[in-house]
Amino acid sequence: RLRREAAEYYRGHRVPERMEEALNALFPLCPEDLYGELANYLSKFSKAAVICKLVGRKVFNGVGQPTLEVEIYCTVKNYEKRICSAVMATHSQIPENALPETIEADEKERNVSVHTAVEWVNESLSTILRDLDPTDQCQADKMLGEYFANKVEEKKEIEKQEEGQEGEKKKEEEAAKVAPAPALRPSAPASKPKKGGKGKKGLVEVKPIPPAEPAEAVLCGSLAIGGTSLAIAKAGAALRHVPLYLHTALLKHTQETPKEMTLPLPMVTLLNCEKNSPTKLKLVKEVMLIPPAELSFKQGIERVLDIQKEMTRLLESPSKTAPTVKGLSRLGCLTTGYDSLEQLLLQMQIACNNIGLELGTDMYLALNCAAHELMDYGKEKYEILTGTFKSPDEMVAMYVEMINKFPFIIALIDPLRKEDREQWSSICCALGSKCYLIAEDAATQISKLKTDQNINIAMCSGIVLKYINQTKVSDLIELTGILDGQRHITILGSPDGESSDESLVDLAVGLGARFLKLGGLSRGERVAKYNRLLAIEEELAANGALR
Repeated sequence: RLRREAAEYYRGHRVPERMEEALNALFPLCPEDLYGELANYLSKFSKAAVICKLVGRKVFNGVGQPTLEVEIYCTVKNYEKRICSAVMATHSQIPENALPETIEADEKERNVSVHTAVEWVNESLSTILRDLDPTDQCQADKMLGEYFANKVEEKKEIEKQEEGQEGEKKKEEEAAKVAPAPALRPSAPASKPKKGGKGKKGLVEVKPIPPAEPAEAVLCGSLAIGGTSLAIAKAGAALRHVPLYLHTALLKHTQETPKEMTLPLPMVTLLNCEKNSPTKLKLVKEVMLIPPAELSFKQGIERVLDIQKEMTRLLESPSKTAPTVKGLSRLGCLTTGYDSLEQLLLQMQIACNNIGLELGTDMYLALNCAAHELMDYGKEKYEILTGTFKSPDEMVAMYVEMINKFPFIIALIDPLRKEDREQWSSICCALGSKCYLIAEDAATQISKLKTDQNINIAMCSGIVLKYINQTKVSDLIELTGILDGQRHITILGSPDGESSDESLVDLAVGLGARFLKLGGLSRGERVAKYNRLLAIEEELAANGALR
């Protein structure tokens, strides 16, 4: 009876037929590892791998801060197998000159957020995503998005209840007190319009600057969403036996294999100019090098390293005019400061000339101005140098003069706050054909960009996207599609709390990003990403797929 049932079972699964096909196919080849070839042949008839569990754990990023790692385990040919893991980078909204108590509060909040993210992964998400095919990124991200939306609603409900309880408590306290007679207050003086210049008739009213928009609220535990989405993308690529950059390209282009792929141009941070340093220049936060597009990535990086060595030599020279080097930044570059933009750019030109290179031909510059950190809200002006202030309109005029004087600057990142929309339009009209005007912190958060596709995009050349918090792989695919359709460029950027995970590079290549902003060439977690881009370049070139 058992033999009969076994025979029916095997016949029902066409085992004898498949074995005969396999043996007939393999006999002419006479492979050295016959059973290995048989396993390979029959494996194509096995069931697709599915997720069996997720494991979340607290790890540390490149600057020693806690972050989340997500491991994916799948059922593959009836066995539980660890497929891959993803480690999330973290992004801090705390400014450089924050008070110690603010930094301490941020560290506590970060620890709680990572702890919550680990719980989400190990408990809820592991159960929700069980038996899901990891190659189905769209379905996985949809489920992650629904889970996150429910968590947001739960948080709102809790806050609403807490507000109600506080309101009742206040009413009870007010009822217990005898209300005093209302005191007569002098009316607020009417704001006087500022006088115009000499010879002008009447008074000119100065338009106040738009107030700063509140920072994007980050839900505690949101790292779990981004970490799980990225881990699933990596698992999907591993199970399809393709690199993550190709898997990402297939997801973006609806499973059509691209014939050629382009590498993003690197924006390599050479100098980090601290805005709270004793030097005067506050306008520039990062000085970045962009190699010419006609060079290979390998040639470009070698040229950047030559400039970096010469710049380091100049900065460390005993000259009285040389700025002081304060050490290595978390961005993987030298930290220093200057007294003027001209001093900075002159030294850059000298460094290039010393090794036979010319800015504007052999290398280009990008400046990250981080204008949101410059605004003095009391004066309603940007402090570009210590004690030197400019209005938003004056900033536009200053940038126009700068680019005309130094045409080797081909990109400005965050030249204005995102709230100065009129000035963004003005600067794009004036300089849009001469350099890239890129929004990083000045860009609207990803969730709003997806719901309102025109918000804050039309006023810049492109935006820096960062894979942080609840961002999902599908979000990047959707958003880069929107940017491509509107002829805006995509820059994938590395946050300040970068991890050892190299996936950002694969995502940038697969999504067709124009630039990749990874920081400097002096920290392991950042250099690993440049090395990954070198490997991808070699692989694409070997396959004849490098455009």
